[in-house]
Amino acid sequence: MKSYKAGKYISHKGYKPFLPSFINEDIDWNLSELSGLIQEASLWLGKLNSYSDLIPDIDFFIKMYATKEATNSNRIEGTRTTFDDAISPVEQIQPEYRDDWHEVQNYIEAINYSVNRLSGLPLSMRLLKESHEILLKGVRGEHKAPGEIRKTQNWLGGSSLKDAFYIPPEPNMLPDLLTDIEKFLHNEELQVPEIVRAGIAHYQFETVHPFLDGNGRTGRLLIILYLISTGLLNKPVLYISDFFEKNRMSYYDSLAMVKKSDNMTQWLKFFLNGIVETAKSSIATFDKITKLSQKIDKKLEKIGKKAINGKKLVQLLYSQPKVNAKTAAEKLGISFVSANGLLKTFVEIGILEEKTGFNRNRYYIFEEYIKIFR
Repeated sequence: MKSYKAGKYISHKGYKPFLPSFINEDIDWNLSELSGLIQEASLWLGKLNSYSDLIPDIDFFIKMYATKEATNSNRIEGTRTTFDDAISPVEQIQPEYRDDWHEVQNYIEAINYSVNRLSGLPLSMRLLKESHEILLKGVRGEHKAPGEIRKTQNWLGGSSLKDAFYIPPEPNMLPDLLTDIEKFLHNEELQVPEIVRAGIAHYQFETVHPFLDGNGRTGRLLIILYLISTGLLNKPVLYISDFFEKNRMSYYDSLAMVKKSDNMTQWLKFFLNGIVETAKSSIATFDKITKLSQKIDKKLEKIGKKAINGKKLVQLLYSQPKVNAKTAAEKLGISFVSANGLLKTFVEIGILEEKTGFNRNRYYIFEEYIKIFR
């Protein structure tokens, strides 16, 4: 086994792009130093997986987990959309924030699309390119070759290649580097735990920076997709971008340190700690949802015959916690009048709140549920 070297800077046309070393090789990643943390991260990820298997009707909650992940992944990139904004209809978003809102909605769509796509397509650059195309659809970056590997040089920080903070590898290096990442993810002969591979692959993807825009979001999506593809996660219920966003400077510093000093260990420590914290947080969320669900069931017992449609409305609220009468009527297959009456009943028994104060176009909010994710 050879010691890990992150790569080297090469001179090219007056600037110095970074050329990463291949990772699909027999490399000593110094994992003995991380053995306790690997075990702890694997344990908590396993517990989270068990929880997601035991929760009834889990698919109703998945959208909220995806929304949480999408909101924080985009906030790392500078968008200003809050979690409450992300679950709101576009007409409730101030015009100057709607571009940000659309970017978050695209990320939610990309998560759902790519997770479903895994059933028929292995995790690959093809899948990531399809997801990337969704991410950039109709938003800032839509003119930066959505779904296509870049054919020109990009850079991070600074105003040009002359004063850039970091210059990724040249475009002609990308095919081999991306093929190497794919092989690394699927190479069963390498003695690298899958949970560690997720962290190494994320670092390598960010370093290669294969797209003109949207690399960070795609690279964080790669983590979730890889964990699901290996069976370490059954559902996308790990919102690790929440950890990255809260520790944004450490996130960037740990990634940068690998290139500066070949220190992959520090990045993996940060990454694995993120897995532990996020898994614990996701489990706590499940516990709160379970308790709230039991509380709601008791409240539904008070509304008699309305309870049949009431249960359907609750299921809708678990994936869409802000609704109006029109949406409820369409989703439940009942009349507008019945939906309006049911929503008012939900306000009376303390499930929903109506905060617009309007006589028309009222929106009802499942505030107690939203708090769990907020």
